[in-house]
Amino acid sequence: MNKKSQNGPALDLIDRKILAALREDGRLTTQALAEKVGLSPSPCWTRVKRLEESGAIEKYVALLDHKALGYNNVVFVEITLDKHDDKVLDQFGEALSRAPEVVEAHLVTGEYDYLAKVVVSGTDHYERFLRGTIYRIPGVRQTRTTFGLRTLKRTLSVDPLKVAG
Repeated sequence: MNKKSQNGPALDLIDRKILAALREDGRLTTQALAEKVGLSPSPCWTRVKRLEESGAIEKYVALLDHKALGYNNVVFVEITLDKHDDKVLDQFGEALSRAPEVVEAHLVTGEYDYLAKVVVSGTDHYERFLRGTIYRIPGVRQTRTTFGLRTLKRTLSVDPLKVAG
């Protein structure tokens, strides 16, 4: 069964098995990956290269434990801008993406313009971030902050074997 996304290549069941396996462990050797998905190493390697070149595999990363690094708080910041022209949106987006505490940022629809996921060591760190970073970006009208109490689920991508499209 081939499945073509709106922006990517047609993915068959083997491609999705490869993606699911690499999603769980991006350090799998070609040999181990091939065994896991039922291929010999050479065709498996060819498929991985095709998936990389197509953009289905964007990059390989290490997922860091923020708490182990001393960043015990996850904060969600809703940000509303004064204006919504392209220049303001671009400048704000660039400034937000440069902030090291911001681990995710989205331009959204609804009552506010951006939703940022931020990691900080505590409330003092968050106040410094808010005053020293967010409030210094031109065009910010208001913010609303929600501190996360506990992470229930954390992944970087969907499992292509489990998500129906």
